[in-house]
Amino acid sequence: MTGFPILSLMLLVPLAGAIACLVSGNQSARQIALVVTLVDLVLGILLWLNFDLSAGHPQWQFVEHVPLFAGFSWALGIDGIALMLIMLSVFLMPICIGASWESITKRQGEYYAAFLLMETLMIGVFTAQDLYLFYIMFEAGLIPMYLIIGIWGGADRIYASYKFFLYTLLGSVLMLIAMLWMVHEAGTTDIPTLMAYNFSAKAQTWLFLAFFASFAVKMPMWPVHTWLPDAHVQAPTAGSVILAGVLLKMGGYGFIRFSLPMFPEASAQFAWLVFALSMIAVVVTSLIALVQHDMKKLIAYSSVAHMAIVTIGLFAFNVQGLEGSMIVMLSHGLVSGALFLCVGIIYDRLHTREIDRYGGLSINMPKYALFFLLFTMASIGLPGTSGFVGEFLSLGGIYQVSSWVALVCTTGIILGAAYMLYLYRRVAFGDQKHADAAAMTDLTFRELAMVIPLGLAVLWMGVYPESFLAPMRADIAALDARVARAKPAGDAKVTAGQPGAHAQMSEHEEGAH
Repeated sequence: MTGFPILSLMLLVPLAGAIACLVSGNQSARQIALVVTLVDLVLGILLWLNFDLSAGHPQWQFVEHVPLFAGFSWALGIDGIALMLIMLSVFLMPICIGASWESITKRQGEYYAAFLLMETLMIGVFTAQDLYLFYIMFEAGLIPMYLIIGIWGGADRIYASYKFFLYTLLGSVLMLIAMLWMVHEAGTTDIPTLMAYNFSAKAQTWLFLAFFASFAVKMPMWPVHTWLPDAHVQAPTAGSVILAGVLLKMGGYGFIRFSLPMFPEASAQFAWLVFALSMIAVVVTSLIALVQHDMKKLIAYSSVAHMAIVTIGLFAFNVQGLEGSMIVMLSHGLVSGALFLCVGIIYDRLHTREIDRYGGLSINMPKYALFFLLFTMASIGLPGTSGFVGEFLSLGGIYQVSSWVALVCTTGIILGAAYMLYLYRRVAFGDQKHADAAAMTDLTFRELAMVIPLGLAVLWMGVYPESFLAPMRADIAALDARVARAKPAGDAKVTAGQPGAHAQMSEHEEGAH
């Protein structure tokens, strides 16, 4: 596929579909949206099949570069990390359209157009190789999600949409200022070039903090996570799926693409701040999840805890932690999206998310209970599911740096098992106290078509994670080599063949001199 602009095509297809949905109105918008998202899924599969994994392959593939005007270019390209996140995006989008098939009855043309526009912008974030192009895609993604929550959300949708928009926009203002300074200093907007540029230690500190303000809100990290539960509770089912599945991953992608390679010394300097915030998030949000009565809010708080595992793995500064963080991001995208979908399925029948209104659903909805159990176990990290692989790698990576951080994170995982099993027991088992819940019918063909692919993907990643790690391995190794000189000293025991804390500190000091 050399020379074929497949990345531009993947951006153009949903954009054209969004325009078609607006023109068609409510008549055929959902059919157009489904066809368009399936076409982009096929293009994504072609992208994966044609991605070069041979020895010595170039890091950036399917590169497109068209200068537009001074200081701005239409520059696209992907590495293995971006490829996996693009695949996650195009895989979830048809499921989101299916989840909206019957529940969205008003202004369908605008609704599906907003989703297709968001698909364009999500793929744009992961493919952009120009700094300004990335920022445009990154920020413009707020608009369709703001509309989806604000127009088709719940009773408090206006409050939630404004909170979501203002939190994420405010954090990104500092990032824009930092980008302008970087372009002035380095003389280029090319992201691969900036990833290899050596900014001064003082500049890195301020640049890291500016980017951190944006990515920490996007993840979201504690204590700037409070917009997420409100957004999830008020968003329609498909909005929650794509918000948890992909939009949160933009924060992690930002750390991987910008903070770590461009500001390695500053990243090491602030690693313990990231560890502290992440440890608090793992424990505190897990405890908050334990006492929730709203299913969506419980899963939203669990998302904060799981994304904290991502940041801990990223700032472990080793291959194991980086690989674990990527797998956690991919797994969380599938599992949290599936859990929100499971909530939406029974919400469409009973129109309540109160946990106490359900019970004993395994009796009258055995298929639903089976899939809900699979996704619950994946969220907990049961071996054989996608959740186990990522958490195991991340915890192994952070243990090489700090056994205390690893201990706290493991405690959070135990708490995660507590609130997820408690949720499942109250929903699927026990006595059927409410006649309307006992009368609900099992999964329809449309609902099975949504949960079966998610279930297979969760098991595939859990049983054979190498198929997901292989495209990313060379890029993660290159990132590890870039940050190696700034690795923070840890308190873990020294293992054979690994430098101790004092040796790492000496290497860092020698590099500084």
